[in-house]
Amino acid sequence: MIEKFKTLFFVKSSLVSLYLALTIPLPFVVVEKLKIFSIIIFALGLYLIINITSDYVETCSNKISYKSSFISKFLGKKNWEISWKDIRLIKSLPTSQGSKVYYFNTFQGDNFLVPQRVENFEKFLLIVSSNTGIAINEISYISPLWTYKLLTLLSVLMIIGELFAFLN
Repeated sequence: MIEKFKTLFFVKSSLVSLYLALTIPLPFVVVEKLKIFSIIIFALGLYLIINITSDYVETCSNKISYKSSFISKFLGKKNWEISWKDIRLIKSLPTSQGSKVYYFNTFQGDNFLVPQRVENFEKFLLIVSSNTGIAINEISYISPLWTYKLLTLLSVLMIIGELFAFLN
């Protein structure tokens, strides 16, 4: 059975709301002759952010696949696919922010980043563990979920403040 794991809603909402908070004022403050151009660029940017955050992971009984959008591929993010039997281990590396990222290490020596920002993460980890036999006890989200929720809240408050300032 194929399971699909989309990008975590809070990750997507934090990036989209931050983009909106930073760019909504621009069409209102730009000079008149650039207004239409700025609106077009604003809409294009919104489309790009939504598209880039639409990557997902698919699992089945034979393999795991990472699927990125056309825009993500254009910007250098690659699709990948690994057979479960080719995964030798999951190794961790620290990040500069004090968290950890994890990689699927294959018998061929390739490394593929374990997606840590997907919905139903616990179910995803159980599928990985049951298909590879590798313990997944230490693996968690790359950042605590509250950080994405806080960023979303702050971005929404910025948007409300901008709308309040514009209307008054």
